[in-house]
Amino acid sequence: MYKCILSIVVQVSFGISVLFAQPENSYDPWIWESEPPEDCPFERSTEIVGVALTKNYRHYKLKNGRSFADTWYPTWAANDTMYSPWTDGVCPRLDGSWDGSQSGHFNYDKEIVYNVGGKHPMQATTGQAVMVGDNPLDMHIYSLGTYSGDPAPYNGRYPCGSLVYDGIWYYGSYCLAPAGSAKIGDFVYNWPWLGPMVGFRTSSDYGITWEDTPHTPDSSLFGETGMWGYPVKFGAPHFVDFGKNMEHSPDGKAYLVGMGADVNDKMPREANLSWISGDQVYMCRVTPSIQNINDVSKYEFFGGHDDNGNPIWTADFKEIKPLVDWNNNCGCVTMTYNAPLKKYLLTVTDGWPTVEKMNSYILESDKITGPWKLVAYLKDFGEQAYFLNFPSKFISKDGKNLWLCYSGNFASGWNDMKIKSYPPGSAYGLVMQEMILLDKRTYKNYVKNPVPKTD
Repeated sequence: MYKCILSIVVQVSFGISVLFAQPENSYDPWIWESEPPEDCPFERSTEIVGVALTKNYRHYKLKNGRSFADTWYPTWAANDTMYSPWTDGVCPRLDGSWDGSQSGHFNYDKEIVYNVGGKHPMQATTGQAVMVGDNPLDMHIYSLGTYSGDPAPYNGRYPCGSLVYDGIWYYGSYCLAPAGSAKIGDFVYNWPWLGPMVGFRTSSDYGITWEDTPHTPDSSLFGETGMWGYPVKFGAPHFVDFGKNMEHSPDGKAYLVGMGADVNDKMPREANLSWISGDQVYMCRVTPSIQNINDVSKYEFFGGHDDNGNPIWTADFKEIKPLVDWNNNCGCVTMTYNAPLKKYLLTVTDGWPTVEKMNSYILESDKITGPWKLVAYLKDFGEQAYFLNFPSKFISKDGKNLWLCYSGNFASGWNDMKIKSYPPGSAYGLVMQEMILLDKRTYKNYVKNPVPKTD
């Protein structure tokens, strides 16, 4: 059944590409100058010393100019097609109509809205899409439908780790706690904070039909809770992108990286652990199968390094240790293996306080467990870019050219907030932006003069 549907996608998509705006090209290549804070704990990389942006980018839109939804995390399947979650917006269907998805139901007057007769008034929905094509500027992207999930007792349930491996799609979701005030220690939280990763639903026909996770927000896969500001350690995890059908996994296992915070935070801040801000990055691994993916006993958690620098893996979640620890400077995290360079690229966004400009940074390592070195600190990238990831399908043969997938600038106009599109093309929805990884020699070939910021 699915092969027939995919054939329709490939054949029909080129006939209705008028749904999409044309690629935008408007500036010459230039270096994004790295501006790390003084307390940055990472050494500068001596192999990848910076990133340049080219003139190639695209903000995907419908024919009527409406932006796509956000939350795009492509996974490259064995059939050479990418698949991705999406939510909070729209995505076109093959027949020219569109699907809509909304994952959160918040009242920002600090009033908890889910507790109506003890039931949530609305199911949270998440979408799934197929991404056809080898050109990041001209992909043909179609919704495969939406899926409903109960977020209660939280107010939102959003997509996170997504992986298609050996024909099985594993699709995770995480929760955001209700908007409202809660005092934890000496701190009062007034923004939806990060809840647990619930579990994974699975599809054996590439997203046409689904088997739900046996877990619920109250009984999550890793046994964590985010209610009333209690911090999770493995929130919103994302699968490490090992290339087509996980071909470059070091041991055949799927790895996930997630963000979190410690209950004994020495430097707490309001909205510290949110959908886009946190203190640490954590890692786990599992042999992917329908039987394993929702069974916590099948997971191993990164537990730090031993005295010889070797990674420690433990089956006890309580022994999990940070992969990256930079208090008040972590947040949404993704990792991609750059096979030509034999480098792991870790991309982190600290978006605190969640509705203003956001800072991201790129780290590199020869090993999946580090140590990590700084490639570039991207201050005010977007100026409000989030959910950054490097799809492995779009890494060049020499590993130096790659494409950044992200969303951005959702809060522009909120409370008179003025957020520019910087670099150009940055906007809400799905953005593809070409980057070049620079060594010391090539760094000299590009100018550092930034292009103008645009509204």
